[in-house]
Amino acid sequence: MKSSLNFKTQSAGTNVRAGATRTGKDWKSLIWKQRWLLLMALPGFLIVLVFNYFPMYGVLIAFEDYSVKKGVLGSEWVGLKNFMDFFQNPMATRTIKNTVILGVYNLLWSFPIPIVLALLFNELKGRRFKKTVQTISYFPYFLSTMIVAGMLMQFCSREGLFNQILGFLGKKPILFLQEPKWFRTIFIGSGVWTGAGYGTILYLAAISNIDPNLYDVASIDGASRFQKIRHITMPALTPTITIMLIMSIGGIMGSDFQKVILLQTPQTYSISDVIGSYTYREGILGARFEYTTAIGLFQSLVGFILIVAANKVSQKVSDNSLW
Repeated sequence: MKSSLNFKTQSAGTNVRAGATRTGKDWKSLIWKQRWLLLMALPGFLIVLVFNYFPMYGVLIAFEDYSVKKGVLGSEWVGLKNFMDFFQNPMATRTIKNTVILGVYNLLWSFPIPIVLALLFNELKGRRFKKTVQTISYFPYFLSTMIVAGMLMQFCSREGLFNQILGFLGKKPILFLQEPKWFRTIFIGSGVWTGAGYGTILYLAAISNIDPNLYDVASIDGASRFQKIRHITMPALTPTITIMLIMSIGGIMGSDFQKVILLQTPQTYSISDVIGSYTYREGILGARFEYTTAIGLFQSLVGFILIVAANKVSQKVSDNSLW
C-alpha cells in the first residue's frame, strides 16, 4: 500500500516538473518566435519606463519640506502638511470648482459628438467623398495647442473673424477673451473642433468590424437606416463607447491647462483658473515644488477614484468594463 502511494506521489511530482519544463520551453519558444516584434516594442517600453515610472519616486516630495540642496531623500518629512495648506487656501475651492465644471462640460459635448459623426460618416456612400470628409474632420487633431490658441486669439480679437461676422449682422464687437461668460464656450468649442475627428476614427474602426451581412439581411427585411443604426450599429459600438466613457470620466479633473494658460486673461481668472494653471503658477513660477506636487497627487487620486467608480457602475449595468 505504501509503495503504491509512493509511486503515485513520485509520478505526480514527475508530471508537475515535466509540465513546468514544458511551460518554460513554451515561453522561450514564444519569445523567440516574437523576438522581432518584442524588439520593436522595446524602445517604447524603455521610454515609458524611464519617463513615466522612474520619476514617480519624486511623489515623495509631496510629503516633505522639499529643498533642492537636500534632494528628495534628504528633505524633512512633514506628512500631510502640503495637502492641508492647499485645502485651507481659498484658491482650492475656486480651482477645483472650475476644473470640475470645465471637465463636465467637456464630457457632455466632446464625448457624444464623435459618436454622431462616426454614425453619419458610416452612412456616406461615395468612397472618395467619405475619405475627404474624414480627413478634414481629424486634421485639427494634429494642430498643437499653441497653434490653436493663436488662431483663437486672432478670431476673437476686435478685428477678428467672429467680430467681422457680428459686424456683418449689425452687432457690436465683443472682446470674447476678456469676458468671463465667453471663456467656457470658446474653450469647450475649440476642444470639440480639435478632438472630434480623432474620436470619430476610433468608432469608425469599431463599425468596420461589423459583419456587412447583417446590414444586407436587415435591408431584405425592410429595415430603415435608423433601424439598422439602432439594432446593429449601436449594439456593436456599445463596448467601445463604454470604455471611452469610463476613460473620459477619469479625465474630468485633467483639463487642458496649457490652452487655459494661453487663453486666460486677468478678467477671466475667476472662471478660467483650474488646478493645472494654478500649479503652474505656484510650482514653476513660484518654485513651490512640494506644494504643487501634493496638488497634482490629489488630482491624480481623484481621477483614479472616478475611473474605478465608473468601472464599477459599468460592471453592474452592463457586461463591459476595463477589468
